[in-house]
Amino acid sequence: MIQELNDEQLERYGRHILLDEIGYEGQLLLAQKRVAIIGLGGLGSPVALYLASAGIGQLTLIDFDQVDLSNLQRQLIHNQQRVGQNKAISAQQSVELLNKNVKTETITTKLTDDELLKITKQHDLVLDCSDNFETRYQLNRICHKCQIPLVSGAAIRWEGQVTTYDFRKNKQPCYQCLFPLKSNQGSIQESCSQNGVIAPLLGIIGSIQALEAIKCLLELPTLAGKLTIIDGLTMELRQFNITQDLSCPVCS
Repeated sequence: MIQELNDEQLERYGRHILLDEIGYEGQLLLAQKRVAIIGLGGLGSPVALYLASAGIGQLTLIDFDQVDLSNLQRQLIHNQQRVGQNKAISAQQSVELLNKNVKTETITTKLTDDELLKITKQHDLVLDCSDNFETRYQLNRICHKCQIPLVSGAAIRWEGQVTTYDFRKNKQPCYQCLFPLKSNQGSIQESCSQNGVIAPLLGIIGSIQALEAIKCLLELPTLAGKLTIIDGLTMELRQFNITQDLSCPVCS
């Protein structure tokens, strides 16, 4: 584990170190953290790039999908030369070009609950950048079980949403409190591929996810207990309180 920042890191992260809320100690703390990113698509692209540029010590990039030409409209971590390549591998190449100080690992297979549980326990925070409900419910269950913070984002058409589930704290609501599984069955297959999405919206939501992750790792105030919704068409921003469902099968 890194014990101090070298001269190159001090220069690279100087604008962070100038912030009272981060400083030298905070930047050193970020360099000691391990973060897992699930999904290296529209949301995972800005998340991975911003966390790499921010100096997170290790990023584990998880995606079993391949880069497709239609992805390049919004998945800016990939490029035309990498069409057909695994997304996690492609993202790793971009991260390594951006910041050599960040260690990266890739997982290119679909994970079972047991495999994801083992991986989650090895990290300080998980970001849900997936594009399907099955993965979101799976990550919610496992992060709650491991008491690992989960930063969740989603975007479709013109609307995006983001929140943080800080399972390090007691009596925190979870994803299933917000979206009960039974009531969500009708939209379980909804995704960008069927409904479309405006490209810059993914950058907005993914950037907020990266910001939430940094704040959570530094134990600064986050969106825990709140859901932020952004309408990209009207540029309206709404925020709602999330309360724990006392009958939730995951967190109650």
